[in-house]
Amino acid sequence: MTIHTGHPFADPDPDPARRLRGRVVGAVTLWTAGDRADRTGLTVTSLMVALGPEPRVLALLDPDSDLLAGVRETGRAVVQVLTWGDRQLAEAFAGTAPAPGGPFRQAEFVATSYGPRLATTTTYADVSLVGEREVGWSVEVEATLDAIIVGDDADRPLLHRRGRFHTI
Repeated sequence: MTIHTGHPFADPDPDPARRLRGRVVGAVTLWTAGDRADRTGLTVTSLMVALGPEPRVLALLDPDSDLLAGVRETGRAVVQVLTWGDRQLAEAFAGTAPAPGGPFRQAEFVATSYGPRLATTTTYADVSLVGEREVGWSVEVEATLDAIIVGDDADRPLLHRRGRFHTI
């Protein structure tokens, strides 16, 4: 065994854009689409809400994700804002933690016409796909906010920065 003085997986030539992205704090959301037989979901932190007469949500999704395929197929999704207590669920839907039986077996979900909604979520939006475009290694989706439910702010938000979860 060899003991190294540096981090064994550290990139010797780190990408400055990746380092910048890692320092931008993002709210952790769960996007879900589909129905009981063909449902899909993904943890998403790269998003923003654009205000105006027709408010929109913009998000960067993995072009190879099942979620993007599901949103394209149905034209709809549910965007749920996660809280500190949802850390394990966020990891399961990100594919970074074990999820025996799949991520939808890790919590209770309610079937809606927009997709599965986390039963315990208090803040969420039903969205409809308006457009998409390739941006870098992602696909930027634009969706209308068809219905918005904003719960109380009592729960601590789940935030992501530099590869770790945080809260305030």
